[in-house]
Amino acid sequence: MTADLEQLREIEALIADRLYIQIEKWNLYLGNAGLAEALAVECQVNLKDGPTLAARKALEAVQVQLGGGKSQMPLSRLISSTLVFELEEILDPYCR
Repeated sequence: MTADLEQLREIEALIADRLYIQIEKWNLYLGNAGLAEALAVECQVNLKDGPTLAARKALEAVQVQLGGGKSQMPLSRLISSTLVFELEEILDPYCR
């Protein structure tokens, strides 16, 4: 396994278990929603920009399909500010 792929899988695992979509009082973890890998890929692409910018760019880039694909919205609109900070913390060690 290459270093980049290993890093991607590490980031994906952290995202899958710690971040979730909030809809009303319901939390759907990104690993269960099938969004952890897409977010990890987008984060990895932007690591050179630092954790804050990498997190924000990635959350805007990942589109979540709703209603069987009838509409979509950026993942950034479905998670709380606290979880954005959590993503920044996840990415911080990889940006050094």
